[in-house]
Amino acid sequence: MQFRQLGNSDLKIAALIFGGNVFGWTVDENRSFELLDAFSAGGFNCIDTADSYSRWVPGNKGGESETIIGKWMKQKGNRQKIIISTKVGSDMGQGHKDVSKKYILKAVEDSLNRLQTDYIDLYQTHWDNEATPVEETLEAYDTLVKQGKVRWTGASNLSPERLTASLAAGKRHNYPVYQTLQPEYNLYDRKNFEENYQPICRQHKLSVINYYSLASGFLSGKYRSEADLGKSKRGGGIKKYLNERGLRILSALDKAAAAHSTTPAAVAIAWLIAQPTVAAPIASATSIEQLNVLMAASTLQLNAEAIAGLNESSAW
Repeated sequence: MQFRQLGNSDLKIAALIFGGNVFGWTVDENRSFELLDAFSAGGFNCIDTADSYSRWVPGNKGGESETIIGKWMKQKGNRQKIIISTKVGSDMGQGHKDVSKKYILKAVEDSLNRLQTDYIDLYQTHWDNEATPVEETLEAYDTLVKQGKVRWTGASNLSPERLTASLAAGKRHNYPVYQTLQPEYNLYDRKNFEENYQPICRQHKLSVINYYSLASGFLSGKYRSEADLGKSKRGGGIKKYLNERGLRILSALDKAAAAHSTTPAAVAIAWLIAQPTVAAPIASATSIEQLNVLMAASTLQLNAEAIAGLNESSAW
């Protein structure tokens, strides 16, 4: 098992993070517990969630994912072994994204209560509100770190300019400095991260924990035509990938999977793990079979020919 340090923090995680966005959405509490049991039994230790997961489901109000994770950790008594990564800033019903100090200090208490813990290992700015000075957001994190409620901080959907400004302000005021970046990044969606964010991550030694690692399931090879879009609740978001470049990437994944006796999904995850600045991709599963594929990918070493083929087919 590869364990990777996040930035300059003391957090060390296995090279795959379980995406908790499915908890309370496409998997219920019992199945969530089964998946988390298998994940931790496999030697993996980091779970990613957010206060807003899964608010988009009719009847949900947000916090469902954190609640399920909290119940699981309480039942297992394993809080000390788990790295919890959650986020703040999403619209939780107030009608706008919020990263003000007042809001963060309240939101963290809600997350701690749902998670049934007194500290969060990695607390991330989920979405930005540029009306709030970056210093105010960081001041809130400084308070939480000093109180022992947050160990380390990270960023997700910030613009390159606001990310850079946050890093500079953190150092200038001796506030907590972001250790991680959680961007959208996968074989298909490469350009924005590699062009606008990867240089910042290299310069500031930010560890990347990327989301949409399988492009909403497209890179698993499950969807190869519009006729396949009805295969899951997420199928509607796949159509944008069904083009010449997308199919070329699937072909390269098929070839690499055959050469390594594995699956396209495992190859797509292994490619990410091999990328500079990536510490661990975030990926979710709704069945033990899917999870086993993802976990196997964490130790898959792609040969040079496979990586070259994937790079070429997905070049932007």
